[in-house]
Formats: sequence, structure tokens, C-alpha cells
Amino acid sequence: MAFDYKKEYKEFYMPPKKPTIVEVPEMNFLAVRGCGNPNEEGGAYQAAVGLLYAVAYTIKMSYKGEHKIDGFFEYVVPPLEGFWWQKDVQGVDYSNKDSFQWISVIRLPDFVSREDFDWAVRTAEAKKKLDFASVEYFTYKEGLAVQCMHIGPYDDEPETVAAMEAFAESEGYETDIRDERYHHEIYLSDPRKCDPAKMKTVVRHPIKKKAVR
Repeated sequence: MAFDYKKEYKEFYMPPKKPTIVEVPEMNFLAVRGCGNPNEEGGAYQAAVGLLYAVAYTIKMSYKGEHKIDGFFEYVVPPLEGFWWQKDVQGVDYSNKDSFQWISVIRLPDFVSREDFDWAVRTAEAKKKLDFASVEYFTYKEGLAVQCMHIGPYDDEPETVAAMEAFAESEGYETDIRDERYHHEIYLSDPRKCDPAKMKTVVRHPIKKKAVR
């Protein structure tokens, strides 16, 4: 049976509907950076997602071709994730999506080296006849965070975020969104196929211990 990150690492991908605190280790990702409204039809975000999945599935299916990856095992491609921020905004302003800065990512298995990544990008580029120069090998250590399973439309996330912040404060922490510490979402539902009221999204915010006054 193929290894499924969502099932094997439930603490990161399947948190409860009530906020919890988690320590997120360093992980490697496929990543594309961009800006603008993610809902724009044919926009930069949708193009980025297409590039990410093309490379992700090239790696997943590599065992059927000539390129052999050391330590490879069959696995389910992990879910799409996104790091989001806006200039001069603390947190997220959902009413101004055009101002979003984002890094769209898909987790890589630890056995994927930079050389394997380079091979996959070249292979996907040759097959799709598209420019994959924006896809990067991205290593990120998120560290201490508060997270929660959000059920419903993305625009309803502020209520979930407020509950997360209140819980973190009750535990002696405060939100720590700043340079390279982002509002983080993990998408467990396909918005094209799922009832918006039933969509599942992991929402995660970096935190730090509150200063003692």
C-alpha cells in the first residue's frame, strides 16, 4: 500500500476542529512564489498549481522509468499547501485578495534530492512544453505553531483564526507572523468538486511565548 502522509502524520494533516499547538519539523517542498488573487481564472496562482502537480507526479511515477531515485517508495502525493501574507498587514485581510503574496507548495518525500528535483523539472518541462523555471526546491522549518481544522469556505476562516489566537493566548503564546513566518493553509478538499460548506482546510499560524512583563 502506498505511503500516505496524511494518515502517517495526522498531527500535521488531520488536526481536530479545536485548536492545538504543534511543533512542525523541517520539510522539503516543491514551491512556486507569486502574488495576486488566487481565484483569478487563468491567473498566476492557478498556473503555479499546475506546475507543482506536474513535477510532483513526475517524481511519484519515476519508478516506472529509467531515472531511479535512491530510497524511493510508492506514496500518495501530499496535499497542496500555501503560505500567505500581505505587505503591511498583520495576519490576513481576506477582503483584499489582490494584495496576497504567496508561496504555493507540495511536500516532497525526504528521499528526493536536489538532483532528483532537477531531473523532474527537466522531464516535466520536456513533456508539458511549458516553462518550469519558477518551480524551486524549498526547505522550510515552521517550528512552533497553533493549528485547527477549518470546515467551510475559505472566507469564513477569520472565525477559526480568532479561536486559534484565543487558545494560543490562553496557553501563554502569541501569534508570530513576520518575515518568513506565514499564515499557512493545507488544502484537504478540491474546491472544484466539494460543497464549500464541507471543505476541509488545515489553518496554521506561527506562535511564540508571550514576553514576561
